[in-house]
Amino acid sequence: MQSQDINPKNPENEPIIENKELSIFEALIPIIALVIMLFYNVRYVFGDDALSGSNQFILLLGAAVAAIVGFYNRVSYKQMMEEVAENIKSTTGAILILLMVGALAGTWLISGIIPTMIYYGLQILNPTIFLAACVVICAIISIATGSSWTTTATVGIALIGIGDTLGISLGMTAGAVISGAYFGDKMSPLSDTTNLAPAMAGGDLFSHIKYMTLTTVPTIIVTLIVFIIIGLNIDTVGAPNIQDKLTAIENAFTITPWLFLVPAFVVFLIVKKTSPLIALLLGTLLGGIAAIIAQPQIVASIAGAEALTFNSAYKGVMTAITVDSAVVTTSTELNDLFTAGGMKGMLGTIWLILCAMVFGGIMDAIGALSTISKALLNLFNTVFGLFASTVFTCLALNATASDQYLAIVVPGKMYAGAYRKKGLAPENLSRTLEDSGTVTSVLIPWNTCGAYQSGVLGVSVMDYFAYAIFNWLSPFTTLLFAALNLKIKQLVKK
Repeated sequence: MQSQDINPKNPENEPIIENKELSIFEALIPIIALVIMLFYNVRYVFGDDALSGSNQFILLLGAAVAAIVGFYNRVSYKQMMEEVAENIKSTTGAILILLMVGALAGTWLISGIIPTMIYYGLQILNPTIFLAACVVICAIISIATGSSWTTTATVGIALIGIGDTLGISLGMTAGAVISGAYFGDKMSPLSDTTNLAPAMAGGDLFSHIKYMTLTTVPTIIVTLIVFIIIGLNIDTVGAPNIQDKLTAIENAFTITPWLFLVPAFVVFLIVKKTSPLIALLLGTLLGGIAAIIAQPQIVASIAGAEALTFNSAYKGVMTAITVDSAVVTTSTELNDLFTAGGMKGMLGTIWLILCAMVFGGIMDAIGALSTISKALLNLFNTVFGLFASTVFTCLALNATASDQYLAIVVPGKMYAGAYRKKGLAPENLSRTLEDSGTVTSVLIPWNTCGAYQSGVLGVSVMDYFAYAIFNWLSPFTTLLFAALNLKIKQLVKK
């Protein structure tokens, strides 16, 4: 078994605070109030826009409810604020990584790295293996962009159209698109949920991604096999036409396999256990250099200049690193894909993390997390029981709070202590949060993800549900690993 050393100086490894013993009812009051407020806020008022700020404020209102419970039980305001400060301090690394992820996405766009991945990915389309190819293409693009939503709203829509002309069921194509998009989203270091899960569990980004491969790779392999079998047993008409999109990419970017040297170097650094911040920083800088060499016209355009000079090169790269940047092509479907928000684009997720840390910090300070943790350990006294409880909670929050981010944040804070007390490394929790929280959100029609994907692709959730194989199979895979005690990483004290 793998092991992870514990540094007692790290805030995330501190034991949960225990004050006057709360009843389980008192401990659950803030969570029940939070879920009710979030459900109303997302379902009936803001919908997809809930993450623009209203959900963050709801988390603060949930923290206020927790504080009232704390005052009733004679927990001081100072003690609550001290624990909030420790919680926020523990996310410093995650926040810096998120900022660097935004910066890297910007330079990898204007350098042509992401467009090159998409260009070669589109060329693997074949009518016989069209559905499996949809999974692979969307996985590649989602890993490159870190966004399942962007993938489905751009290439996904195009693939739906191609599948329709081939006479393939829209539900099948949508299920293949969503399966690939969420695999890539889940495994990409550029994804906000992939950064959010280890931040909530107290783990490390690249350790989290590496640990996720144990359940995620078998799940996507099964998904591909099923789609290949389906593809071999359905009749298609004609051949997919993607030449217009390939031409649009060629006209906008200089496409060359040499650009793959930059992501290959970053992967090399990760394998060599280089600090995530250093790896992402070097990837960002190399992406900027590649942009100046391979795409000088784009860098000058981003800077608002007619020619590339030292000043325009500096301004163009810095703009891509820090704020919004976009490259316009002749394909309207690809234009939305070739946009990046830079470091600015990550501020919404950082805002969510900070508000979640306020809620979690006060819940910890008043002893609510300790009470819930003890109840869970008594109720689920086995490792499998704890994993199953986590999966159920994520699914329940996706259905009630109607948002995948909250299905990661709330269980992450609830169960972190229980996993530590069981001697389990934080990667177990972060992986389970993604296996059951991130990917299942798209299977619920009233969840923001389900509503968004259904609206964008023009296919109802019920039509693509059975074919979103990767999404509904993921929770079963993580439970199977827990039941068989396969690769369950332990905490080992020095």
